[in-house]
Amino acid sequence: MALPSALVKTQLIKSCWLEQPDDTSHCFAVTDPATNQAFAWLPEQSETETLAAIDRATEAFTQWRDTPARKRAELLFRWATLVREYKQELAMLLTLEQGKPLSEALGEIEYGASYLHWFSEEAPRVYGSTIPAIDGSKRIFVTKQPVGVVAAITPWNFPNAMLARKAGAALAAGCTFVAKPAQETPLSAYALQRLATMAGIPEGVFELVCGSDSAAIGQVLTTHKAIAKFSFTGSTKVGRLLAGQCSSTVKRLSLELGGNAPFIVFNDTDVQQALDGLMLAKFRNAGQTCVCVNRVLVQQEIYDEFAKRLAKRVSALKVGPGITKGTEIGPLIHARAAANVNGLVADALAAGAHDITLASETAGNKSEGNWVQPRVLTQVTNDMAIAQQEIFGPIAALIPFTHEAEAVSLANDTEYGLASYVYTRDNAQLWRVAEQLEFGMVGMNDAAISNPAAPFGGVKQSGYGREGSQYGLDDYLDIKYMSMGGL
Repeated sequence: MALPSALVKTQLIKSCWLEQPDDTSHCFAVTDPATNQAFAWLPEQSETETLAAIDRATEAFTQWRDTPARKRAELLFRWATLVREYKQELAMLLTLEQGKPLSEALGEIEYGASYLHWFSEEAPRVYGSTIPAIDGSKRIFVTKQPVGVVAAITPWNFPNAMLARKAGAALAAGCTFVAKPAQETPLSAYALQRLATMAGIPEGVFELVCGSDSAAIGQVLTTHKAIAKFSFTGSTKVGRLLAGQCSSTVKRLSLELGGNAPFIVFNDTDVQQALDGLMLAKFRNAGQTCVCVNRVLVQQEIYDEFAKRLAKRVSALKVGPGITKGTEIGPLIHARAAANVNGLVADALAAGAHDITLASETAGNKSEGNWVQPRVLTQVTNDMAIAQQEIFGPIAALIPFTHEAEAVSLANDTEYGLASYVYTRDNAQLWRVAEQLEFGMVGMNDAAISNPAAPFGGVKQSGYGREGSQYGLDDYLDIKYMSMGGL
């Protein structure tokens, strides 16, 4: 596969992969989801390389922990600056291996850099406290210290930003970091690591291990005694397995797992505002986001109008390769993902749902390989598989409701609890519903809920722990209480 000249001309990107070797038995391929053609090969890594990476991170920990917080902050800020400097190359690389439109890839690079920038500012603000003692001859001090070596497994849907979000917090806290990026999208991770080195972050502080044997690498990261904390973003099924493996060494855990986000639209809503929000929260990255809208709950009085206007906008979406100008919906990550989404659609239609999407030449009618045609389904019920399983594709499933209590009940009728959205002009209703929703995050007339200053995470089967914000930094710190007597 010929690579775009804008990508191959930079030494940064060229250094992150191998050309196809004569013997590929010890390599794995990186494939463009738009073409299913391999364009890069990386050496296979497994238990041996993972153990070596942990050893390097363990050796580097003491020096990094003792590096003044202000110095760590300067290095993180320099790293963020380099990410922004190379954003065009990084975005092109991300699009080639992940498939999202180039405009969205540029947004992800900026999003990832914003976490590095944010945590560079938080690093010098790890504050302790003093507590009045009961006995006047004593003093009580509370301090925070880095947990130690941190391991992480990051997903393919945001290969730059999810890694930056975890690594930024860990390094700001004074921890060293060993991560396994998804084998589908390793190049963005290696480019990020190269920029960390260029920024002056010492060897061993930010380590990567990647290979096709994910289970073997994960087994080492979750059970190794030197790993003090483990962070995972991915499916609930895999998260349960990894959490069980971590129990043998009682590691600190952060889990950001599956979602089933409801998008509640009340009849007094500004329909245009709600449609704009839904298009962003449902169709970004072809619906492959953990906070993506899964169920659109629309009050009965405006249900038909809302569905009709939504179908018109969805039918006009341009489907195509992410590197093609004007593309709004790229391919799904692989054919299995596309088959799963199309299976959920077929199941819903067989159970009585209606596809009201209009045929459109602009949309391209792609439905083979990794492609899924954006669709709007009406008359969906909350017991259908498409309403209970995470779709992870560009399908909007509309469910009608009659009153507020029913909307809340439908929204909460899921084992997941990551993101949710509410649209209404009634501020009292907005607050009532938001407080009743059993989700870690609520967008109140707001579909763009992710930002580095806010705590990102869920409840129920969507996991625990928070990323971003001051709370995300606390997840990488231990609280130590010290009592001084004899005064």
